[in-house]
Amino acid sequence: MNRSVRVLASMAVLALLFGAVGCSKLKARDQLNKGVQSFKNAKYEEAIEHFKNAVSLDPNLVTARLYLGTAYMQQYVPGVIAPENDQYAAQAIDQFKTVLADNSTTRENRLHALKSIASLYYNMKEFEKAKDYYRQAAQLDPNDPETYYMLGVINWADTYKTAAEVKGKVGLGVDAEFRKDKKQAKEDLQVCQQLQASNGPKVDEGLEALDKALKLRQDYEDAMAYVNLLYRRKADIECGNPDARAADIKTADIWSDKAMDVRKEKSKKAEQGQAGGIVLDQGQQPQGAK
Repeated sequence: MNRSVRVLASMAVLALLFGAVGCSKLKARDQLNKGVQSFKNAKYEEAIEHFKNAVSLDPNLVTARLYLGTAYMQQYVPGVIAPENDQYAAQAIDQFKTVLADNSTTRENRLHALKSIASLYYNMKEFEKAKDYYRQAAQLDPNDPETYYMLGVINWADTYKTAAEVKGKVGLGVDAEFRKDKKQAKEDLQVCQQLQASNGPKVDEGLEALDKALKLRQDYEDAMAYVNLLYRRKADIECGNPDARAADIKTADIWSDKAMDVRKEKSKKAEQGQAGGIVLDQGQQPQGAK
């Protein structure tokens, strides 16, 4: 009899525990929905509090974590140097990394987290980290031209920054041609070789990524524009080879013209009402959001 009483008591305790868990999950879902409404109304601070509550009530609610990370990300302002701003970026990255660490995360949500982290690192000018996460996104979805485009953009930004710094030390502008007179040619050759070692692999990766983007989307004019820009950085590292430099500049001009032609053609079609009439929402939302 005593044993039966103990069994019944244990079952009652378990029922209460399961009930409490179920109640927490319902409350978490309610907080998530309230957060989504605040998020859609651009009330990000309010949304953050709702999403934090949802995650606290149900740590396994991936959608709430994604929205929390995205809300933090919305509060981050690129280029602003301030502890609070840096904290928003760090908090966003932390939430997205937690999502990635969860083996149950869906492919779509994993992609959202990877691209969000990559975008944050890019805006923070941490180029190598940004490229690493975009590479992971490309492995997960090798048919997305925008991921390859961003790899091209970041490699160009990285090489441009390095070229500006290195050439600036010898009084040259970032797009200036290296000098040919004997007095300065030796110094400029050393600068060129320094750029070649630093920027060569990045130029190659950027051009390869943009080539993939254009194979997936042949009228990708923004990708064409960055092919142009990367060939100008490639011209910087044709050390002691003026013919190769001239060929790179010519190739850059060709791609610049291609980008302009595509833009004109798209503009012409839009004016004629042939653009298709479909407007894609550029804002990404985590899978499962209502």
